[in-house]
Amino acid sequence: MKNYKYISLFLLSLGLISCDVNNELDEIQAEPVEQVELNTNGLDFSSYVSVGASFTAGFTDNALFIAAQENSFPNILAGKFGANFAQPLMSDNIGGLLFAGNVIQGPRLFFNGAGPAALPATPTTEVTTSVAGNLNNYGIPGAKSFHFVASGYGNVQGVPLGLANPYYARMASSATATVLGDAMAQSPTFFTLSEIGGNDVLGYATSGGSGVDQTGNFDPTTYGGSDITDPNVFAQVFTTMVSTLTSGGAKGVVANVPYITDLSHFTTVPYNPIPLDAGTAAAVNGGYAAYNGGIQQAFGVLVQLGVFTQDQADAEIAKRTISFSAGQNAVVIVDEDLTDLGAINPAFAGIPQYRQATADDLLVLPGSAFIGTLADPNNPLSVNGVGVPLDDKWVVTPEEQLAIKTATDAYNATIEATAAANANIALVDFKAVLAEASTGIMFDNYTLNTSLVTGGLVSLDGVHLTARGYALMANKIMAAMDAEFGTNFTSATGGLAVAGDYPTNYSPVLR
Repeated sequence: MKNYKYISLFLLSLGLISCDVNNELDEIQAEPVEQVELNTNGLDFSSYVSVGASFTAGFTDNALFIAAQENSFPNILAGKFGANFAQPLMSDNIGGLLFAGNVIQGPRLFFNGAGPAALPATPTTEVTTSVAGNLNNYGIPGAKSFHFVASGYGNVQGVPLGLANPYYARMASSATATVLGDAMAQSPTFFTLSEIGGNDVLGYATSGGSGVDQTGNFDPTTYGGSDITDPNVFAQVFTTMVSTLTSGGAKGVVANVPYITDLSHFTTVPYNPIPLDAGTAAAVNGGYAAYNGGIQQAFGVLVQLGVFTQDQADAEIAKRTISFSAGQNAVVIVDEDLTDLGAINPAFAGIPQYRQATADDLLVLPGSAFIGTLADPNNPLSVNGVGVPLDDKWVVTPEEQLAIKTATDAYNATIEATAAANANIALVDFKAVLAEASTGIMFDNYTLNTSLVTGGLVSLDGVHLTARGYALMANKIMAAMDAEFGTNFTSATGGLAVAGDYPTNYSPVLR
């Protein structure tokens, strides 16, 4: 009993001692985050005006709609600038346009689980209903450089005739107004000038080079919709726009033009998408036997006449000979840059300019729904791209790609020289951004690339950006401002857009 007594007293003493110990751990304080105040270094954002084409408007998924406009890079910038920013909002989240009640542009695309598909809905935005007024966003989808200074480009009466732009017709101050004039009417204190020059080559590219390279033609009123704008015409317009926008002392950011052929509209469809079994390949080869024989015969004659050397003839014969085998096969295309044998000798006028595509050719995105279909439902060998060659509009050949690159380089030389010569201008290098994105570009914790659907940067139309892509664009503009004007958007707390705040696609239930 005595031993138990001492044990009890010992345990009691431990209990009493433990009562004097604080068993609650002190809360570990989070490491304080340093708050960095935004310094705009005297920039005046009281009247921020954006001028540009579809990217400026917020065009995405092949349409313009409210949610996309709210996620446009100018609207994101205005939020960071603390500026009021009025946009010519569409009537819905369907996208597309009506003219006098008739659909003239269809609804936006959505991802249906397999690929891009048109939203099953009817647009409600009426072109003839004006939203003109004190606007800040003059992003005009489809506008080429010279359109920004063209009187009547927003004339409603010209829309059904193809003489005016339906998006600008909704917002033009008058039938004879110019985009630049309407923008200047807002007395801009700061501006962005972006994508000028993009549409000057885009129509040519998306049409598979079926337009005309108008280099050397200084009269844009004679251009077709798919033509490449002469670099001198571009230079005159661009320098006029910059000098006008800065005439009142406004500062701004201009962007150069990316190589548009890096976009998924031109990189998604492979040159060899056609699978054939041995029997079908043999049957198709039989169909092209006369063509192959005619090529060999024609070049044999032309070598004898001294028109070509044997090496030259052999090279073109190899390029033009069509041959299919079991497995994946390159499509057959019409290539207008091949030698026109009929122009050399009328005896060969019936030999077409056919060849099979190579990895250097770019097939446009709409071709994915056309290649492999039957030109004649009753003829199983009339497969488009196999038995029936693809027209020029489906393929951007290396020669056509060179024309696009040459014009783009000329435009960028003007843009970069104009920015360098004006202390009120910062230059953002979107060409470098898109080039980096071709393999992957970091945006916060996300790696964005130009792959269709999965890349996160380019929307479902293969040309325009996602909301997250536009947020990245806004951040690149603010970084250029920091470098040129001494602002600190890139280091200020909340100074930049956050990737996770912006979607890469929009739900089909959003109407």
